[in-house]
Amino acid sequence: MKLFVAFAAILAVALAAPPQEERDAHIVKYENDNLGLDGYRFQYDTSNQIRRQEEAQLKNFGEDINALVVRGSYSYTGDDGQVYTVNYIADENGFQPEAAHIPRA
Repeated sequence: MKLFVAFAAILAVALAAPPQEERDAHIVKYENDNLGLDGYRFQYDTSNQIRRQEEAQLKNFGEDINALVVRGSYSYTGDDGQVYTVNYIADENGFQPEAAHIPRA
């Protein structure tokens, strides 16, 4: 029985491992600007066609209430070969993603 459990565990780990091209992915483009207290922006592309960009700006919400408002997007190629893109904003209303493949309320 112990042998069966050990075999099942090893099989589960092997099946959960990402494909070789995912493990060998590397960053092909990277830009980063730290704007200090005013915010930041960055973007990167990887060899397996993942792209991400994000920008944050400091916003005043009233007396002594400041917070970063973050806007960004990321995209990736799904197992079906389609490119999926998600645009988002995170502000005083929380995290708000938008994408064609995400159902709307």
